[in-house]
Amino acid sequence: MNFPSSVKIVEVGPRDGLQNEKQPIAVADKVALVNALSNAGLKFIEAGSFVNPKWVPQMAGSEEVFAGIARKAGVSYAALTPNMVGFERAIAAGADEVAIFAAASEAFSQKNINCSIEESIERFAPILTAARAQNIPVRGYVSCIAGCPYEGDIAPSKVAEVSDILFQAGCYEISLGDTIGTGTPANIERVIELTNKKVPLEKLALHAHDTYGQAIANIYRAFQMGVSVFDSSVAGLGGCPYAKGASGNVATEDVIYLLNGLGIAHGVDLQAVITAGKNICASLGRVSQSKVARALSSEKPGNCT
Repeated sequence: MNFPSSVKIVEVGPRDGLQNEKQPIAVADKVALVNALSNAGLKFIEAGSFVNPKWVPQMAGSEEVFAGIARKAGVSYAALTPNMVGFERAIAAGADEVAIFAAASEAFSQKNINCSIEESIERFAPILTAARAQNIPVRGYVSCIAGCPYEGDIAPSKVAEVSDILFQAGCYEISLGDTIGTGTPANIERVIELTNKKVPLEKLALHAHDTYGQAIANIYRAFQMGVSVFDSSVAGLGGCPYAKGASGNVATEDVIYLLNGLGIAHGVDLQAVITAGKNICASLGRVSQSKVARALSSEKPGNCT
């Protein structure tokens, strides 16, 4: 089987992971997490979101996070930017790249950002123009590629349509987000097949959530098809504050374990990521959702069958 020889892991824990936590999160804890992840070898880290803290209070203090991290050469520190105000804040804070987002579901777009899909993309036009002028890379997210909490199943053709619009508008990479984790290898395959007719395969990423326990299977199928960029979140942190019941992103530890088993290069230290996950979970008062981290950190098992 012709797997890609290496994989790019986009670590979204400090942004997509933490944004769904219930309690306020100290800037120092966020900074420590970003530093631990970069020290583990991750080269692409979403370090924060420049959204109004009224809507996502856990992302308050993103300026302080970017100011406090120990930047490493060769690491791209990214920020989610929902509008021009957010973009300007991100650039002033020193973000290396920014991300914008649209949905493949009209209902989700209305619930998430109070506008239609078409209106959401129009809102991002000034960001793309400004980013080009300043040579800032822009990554595009497409949410709800398999299912929507309000509409149900989503047509793969709609995912391809929205992905094409973002790519043609100037996004260097399109991350396909299974926001509520309903995807299975069969429909993820169909989404990738149709989207690849519009967007080159090397410009696609998969952003898998593990609500139904399908994330690793979906990643493996995408990998078989030639996708070589995967988003993941340390300790499986995350979810979606606008999608009821959506559990966390696929755990970075679990993705690394899969890649290690396949002998695929990724450049990340698994044990260091496990430690980073353990530390942020201790700060949050919760347990890691990574099956690999829990297995490798557990005591010796007793008798079992």
